[in-house]
Amino acid sequence: MSDDNTPFQIEEVASVAPPPKARVDDAAEADTPAETGAERPRDYLSGFLAEKPVPLSGGEPGGALYEGVIEALKEIFDPEIPVNIYDLGLIYGVEIADAHAVVTMTLTTPHCPVAESMPGEVELRVGAVPGVGSAEVNLVWDPPWDPQKMSDEAKLELGML
Repeated sequence: MSDDNTPFQIEEVASVAPPPKARVDDAAEADTPAETGAERPRDYLSGFLAEKPVPLSGGEPGGALYEGVIEALKEIFDPEIPVNIYDLGLIYGVEIADAHAVVTMTLTTPHCPVAESMPGEVELRVGAVPGVGSAEVNLVWDPPWDPQKMSDEAKLELGML
């Protein structure tokens, strides 16, 4: 059937034979090392699977020291909101190097009543974590905090989910 406006022919068929299924044995015969010029070991993942993971230093995410600092931050609560400052999204970053922890954080607003005391409390709590020799807090206002920075747990606690 062909229409004057159609540049190709359309043929209707009752059925189409399914394509042949690939078999691993067929592939092994077709790609012999002589044909491809490269010898591939049978289990090419054996070396990868035998490697042991590199242990984390304590100061990177997932490390014991880093997680200890995060737990310390989760113990500090905003006095006006019943949520800890970590889940509230006030912590923008934690860096630990040579037992020195640097916490970058913000507050919900520059006019927050705890603007003077909160950074000091964070510094004391983080400095008290075993393995942390000194702590420093960088209070930043850019980017500004907004409710979207809160964790799902905090949103649930505040009835926002």
